[in-house]
Amino acid sequence: MEAVVINEFGEADVLSPQTVEDPVVGPDAVLVEVRAAGVNPVDWKIRRGYLQGALPHHFPLIPGWDVAGIVRAAGPAVTGYREGDEVVGYVRKDHVQNGTYAELVAAPDRTLAHKPATRGFAEAAGLPLAGLTALQLLRAVRVGEGDVVLVHAAAGGVGHLAVQLAHALGASRVIGTASPGNHDFLRQLGAEPVTYGDGLADRVAELVGGDGKVDAALDFIGGQALADSPGLVRDTARHGTVVDARTAGEQGGQYVFVRPDSAGLAWLSRLMDEGKLAVEVQRSYPLKQAADAHRLVEDGHVRGKVVLTVG
Repeated sequence: MEAVVINEFGEADVLSPQTVEDPVVGPDAVLVEVRAAGVNPVDWKIRRGYLQGALPHHFPLIPGWDVAGIVRAAGPAVTGYREGDEVVGYVRKDHVQNGTYAELVAAPDRTLAHKPATRGFAEAAGLPLAGLTALQLLRAVRVGEGDVVLVHAAAGGVGHLAVQLAHALGASRVIGTASPGNHDFLRQLGAEPVTYGDGLADRVAELVGGDGKVDAALDFIGGQALADSPGLVRDTARHGTVVDARTAGEQGGQYVFVRPDSAGLAWLSRLMDEGKLAVEVQRSYPLKQAADAHRLVEDGHVRGKVVLTVG
């Protein structure tokens, strides 16, 4: 099969299209013919070697954890999928080597869900990691009926899904930080935009009135946004981040490192089919241009998602 491979850590130009062996499909795995693969910030961090202390890495290494495609074969222990099914997956395994930037991927069935029937493969491929990240952090800070929620970096890949999911979980208001150029986009998602940076607490207080606090805050960028979060919520246990576990712990907040969750992913897929959740795809690239996709994502100014298309 064709895949994008790295043989050493480094800049985007270490990503190389190559012909490699087809994957081995285990008893509880599904062979997926990849139609699209999501590109996430974690992918370039893996490419640079930043996750070596968190997961074992093996070369040659195919990056990618997000997939949308068609089942071509299923292991003998798989009961939920059969040949021809359209699926999405957050295919994170216990080590980093055989990812989704490829024509084929062997995906454990616990990482998959059926693809939203009403959406194309490119949009579906942007859902798994970002959608599950948003959902798991929203659950960690207990977002529910009537809550006023603040989402940092609300126009980004995870943030724009968190805005929509907060509403789906019953939030009455969602405030999203973003640059002024993304404020209209946030309004379209149902968020009240606010500019990030110095003076954020005052701007949030002006929006919410009363004691100037929100019920829950979600951080997807770190740095000053995370530093500000405890002062923006009434209960510090109801702010969380996906960026900095140590700081979150010191602040009394929550930290999430997204986990595969077939049931959660199936719920997200149903929301998409019901028209309650949409993935914004800023740009798609053919698989062989993975290096260009990495450069765009690494630049840090993507609205929504970037995906690779296959075939």
